[in-house]
Amino acid sequence: MPAHILIVEDDKELSRMLQLDLKAQGYEVSAARDGIDGLRLFHSVHPDLVVLDIALPLMDGRAICQRIREISDVPIMMMTAHAVSEEEMVQGLNLGADEFMIKPLRPAEFQARVRALLRRSRAYDASVSSPMRYQDDYLSVDLLQRRVTVDRQDVRLTPTEFKLLALFIQNPGTVISFQQLLEQVWGFEYTRENHYPRIYVSHLRRKLEPDVRNPTYIQSEYGVGYRFIPQTSGEAQA
Repeated sequence: MPAHILIVEDDKELSRMLQLDLKAQGYEVSAARDGIDGLRLFHSVHPDLVVLDIALPLMDGRAICQRIREISDVPIMMMTAHAVSEEEMVQGLNLGADEFMIKPLRPAEFQARVRALLRRSRAYDASVSSPMRYQDDYLSVDLLQRRVTVDRQDVRLTPTEFKLLALFIQNPGTVISFQQLLEQVWGFEYTRENHYPRIYVSHLRRKLEPDVRNPTYIQSEYGVGYRFIPQTSGEAQA
């Protein structure tokens, strides 16, 4: 079955261009021109990916992103007409966005990012993954069930956040370089996005660490990358 992509964009010409482009790539496409209609369509078509403008009539993209994240971990690409600062990106991640793209969109890059987001959202492949579970008194991660609990409370992760955490858990105590993170979590389309690992690790720490200012699980190897440190009561299981 082809992936179904929902476009929420009030610029009629841009929306038409994106629809034609995605359909030519073999995707099913639905489109909305305002935030309310976009949210309605999301509930009715259950898309595999949402391409979401930030500035929308009736309900802006940030509010839609937040509403979607309350019920779904579908990947969300946000579009904006201005350059995104690191602070704005962090704010978007806090709402649950997976990606930002700056208008005007370059077709080849847009297509590559769509493929990468859909690839990261696929179900976790248990056949090549070990260990499959991590648990200690505070943090529990079941990679097969895609379930994360912190202090016995369920925590929702985006597909990108989950893949990043899975990579750390599968390589306990091993330093994973920034380049390795980009290649293995985001894909070859992102090898020049050097800021992504730092921003996403920071966001993941806010969801998982007992003390964000003094992380115990995801520790920095300055200038190189990060490593996951299992706690003494923790255990990793294949």
